[in-house]
Amino acid sequence: MADEIGVLIVDDSALMRNLIGKMIESTPGLVIAEKAMNGRFALQKIPRVNPDIIVLDLEMPEMNGIEFLKERKKQGIKIPVVILSSVARRGAEITMEALALGASDFIQKPSGAVSEDIHAVRDTLVDKLLGYGGRYRRMEGKKLLPGDYTKKPEVVHVPIAADNSATRITSALSTILPVSSTGPAKPPTPLRKPARTEIIAIGISTGGPDALRQVFSQLDADLQVPIVVVQHMPPGFTNEFAKSLDRICPLEVKEAEEGDLIKPGRVLIAQGNKHMEVVKKSLAAIVHLSDDPLVSGHRPSADVLFASVAKAYGNRTLGVIMTGMGRDGAANLGAIYQEGGLTIGQDEASAVVYGMPRVAYELGHVMEQVSLDKMASRICSLAKTQR
Repeated sequence: MADEIGVLIVDDSALMRNLIGKMIESTPGLVIAEKAMNGRFALQKIPRVNPDIIVLDLEMPEMNGIEFLKERKKQGIKIPVVILSSVARRGAEITMEALALGASDFIQKPSGAVSEDIHAVRDTLVDKLLGYGGRYRRMEGKKLLPGDYTKKPEVVHVPIAADNSATRITSALSTILPVSSTGPAKPPTPLRKPARTEIIAIGISTGGPDALRQVFSQLDADLQVPIVVVQHMPPGFTNEFAKSLDRICPLEVKEAEEGDLIKPGRVLIAQGNKHMEVVKKSLAAIVHLSDDPLVSGHRPSADVLFASVAKAYGNRTLGVIMTGMGRDGAANLGAIYQEGGLTIGQDEASAVVYGMPRVAYELGHVMEQVSLDKMASRICSLAKTQR
């Protein structure tokens, strides 16, 4: 396999193994390590082929995906796993169980167990394989083919719209600015000094399920600052994802609903396929959900969330941008910075994909870079500091 990322494909369908294999073979930096028709055969092959990442179906004979993950955990196997399954389409609870058992991420097969249109999720699958597989190789001290697996996208500066709507923000995405290749740009000039933090806003994508589980399990139980989160995830899964986080987090975690109160000690996770904005009313701040067009390629969009908290809370905001492919959130993290809020980004070494936080950093919108293992303590420290 030389210095390429070796992928073990585990699926009971020969057609699916073949189609997934073709996608891997056509991607620079990836190579097929081996194929297996169920979890039992996969476990037998792992010591011999030593893959860097595993693509795992959940519904298989003899040993299914959940059983495989349990045995993987028992054997102390650290190789990352990406679920690619039709179960991930209809069984959010099973998918969250897979994540709780150590799977890193999941992708829905487009049309059932045998999806001849699997090419529809090719880009998403390849991004995750390169991200998780590349990070595992680096952690194991293995060489990696030279190349930029996180793609340097173009980014935009998105001014805060007067009515703060996602539609207005979308219309502001017309001015395209290239990312600086010579280091961070000059940061925006804050309009005022930071005040005491009253809200924490987090934008995160690829690598997010694992990262949020780690961060939320380590938050202080006495953190009295509300948290709002955009995690890119398909509709139908964010409710179960929020429940899984609620079980390990000392704070209340729930999927955001229209009109939900922003209140101390509560974490709200944006619904899949719904933009989430924070709106200040006369008596309280609430959540507003919308079906407005995609922003930065996403709905929910971290750019939409960051723009809304910058307008509603100004210099009382702590903005956090973490692991993820692309640019979402990078531009309007700058809106928080400009309003006088605090901004932090996940560092390159700990990010599965140093895309979103890198773009934000190169735009000059990140005040401080923080590793994943220190993220929870840094968030709590900043949020509790009197200013």
